[in-house]
Amino acid sequence: MKARLISRRGFLTRSGLASGSLLILKSLHSLRAAPASERLNVAIIGVGGRGRWFVDTMPKLANVVALCDVNEQRAGNAFEVIPQARKFHDFRRMLEQMDREIDGVIVATPDHTHAVATALAIKMGKHVYCEKPLTRNLAEARHLRELAARSKRATQLGNQGTASEAFRRAVELVQAGAIGDVREAHAWNDSGGAGARPIPTQRQDVPDSLKWDLWLGPAPERPFHRDWLNWHAWRDFGTGQLGNWAVHTMNLAFKALKLDWLWQANGGSDRRVRIHAEVSSVHPETFPKWEIVRFDFPARGGLPPVRINWYNGSRGPNVRKTIEDLMGRALDWGDAGEKKWNDFAGVLLVGSKGKIHANGHNTVFTLGPNPEAAVGVPRSFPRSPGHEREWLNACQGGPAAVSNFNYGGPLTEFVLLGNAATLHPGELVFDCSTGQFVDNAEANRALSREYREGWNL
Repeated sequence: MKARLISRRGFLTRSGLASGSLLILKSLHSLRAAPASERLNVAIIGVGGRGRWFVDTMPKLANVVALCDVNEQRAGNAFEVIPQARKFHDFRRMLEQMDREIDGVIVATPDHTHAVATALAIKMGKHVYCEKPLTRNLAEARHLRELAARSKRATQLGNQGTASEAFRRAVELVQAGAIGDVREAHAWNDSGGAGARPIPTQRQDVPDSLKWDLWLGPAPERPFHRDWLNWHAWRDFGTGQLGNWAVHTMNLAFKALKLDWLWQANGGSDRRVRIHAEVSSVHPETFPKWEIVRFDFPARGGLPPVRINWYNGSRGPNVRKTIEDLMGRALDWGDAGEKKWNDFAGVLLVGSKGKIHANGHNTVFTLGPNPEAAVGVPRSFPRSPGHEREWLNACQGGPAAVSNFNYGGPLTEFVLLGNAATLHPGELVFDCSTGQFVDNAEANRALSREYREGWNL
């Protein structure tokens, strides 16, 4: 952990919050190897892309006994890195054949197969770590949360910033009142979505390295076309920047402002969230080039009502100016500051006494204008030994991981509400207790999906 105070000039140039000085807190943690005698047997589903992180790091923490991926080209040499692990293409066969040999499962596939893989693993009594976002749609997130609660398996959502010192200290400061009452927060990502694009209709030959039917999983059947493999662009497979990034970036606001309380049975009498979306245009198959989504939350846990603003896509109307005015400086989108795209994503909590700005992963934050507000605020949030180790400890009977599905499920529901809203611009009202929009059957259809035979939850 590194913390330091900087001068007023440094404050203005480096954070741009109101005049004064600020506290910058960064946090990095390393993975610590676990003794062989304490290790669990873990299987990894999805070993290319993000999954490669787990191929390289989990052998330090657990016995990796099985690897599964449907795309051998994408997997690269991952299958060779852990030669003692059995190799599979179909996670259903892997779990069936190695049931007695697997304690926990890590799911790092494309978004559309997160829920079916996770649900099967939990039903078979396995602990599960699932990469973000937990699911492709809201109904799946609620189902996994309930399934995990009944099974009492140890779970963890892969929003790794939750384990950082910066995230946990920022939560403590906000909840201790260091920046006063927070009635607005702003989160952003400069990327935007794919916008309108032609739907692939041409049938192409399936590469020998790809198991196309297994790759589709629960999604509707269709002929192979390489454009589908750019799955982040398509609603059938991906979750846009709300699922890809907001589950990291808006995590601080969700936790620190106790928004997750509305998803709990004792969350109060008013558990409705109002959502209003503006988009470049509506695309049933893809995500808009820019989107502005506003979430209005009622009072909860003694905290006042708050509006969470999400801006995705730098071409949205007045997006950059809005954020820069709030920050008091130019955003580094490759053309300001260090010109390193340092501000491509971030979140700003605006309080009556100050502001907290965190980066896209919530692993660095700045407190201003008075860093002295942090003095004397006690630690009340348990510190993490590392996001993966936290889950493994829970698997072995330790405390529940902080981003377990009872928290990660509602967080996922929160961000995925935005994707439903971009299909139905205007105002929607969501009831956290029922998991449904109020009096809007069409919008509710966007909260779930139909599953191909053999791939049901």
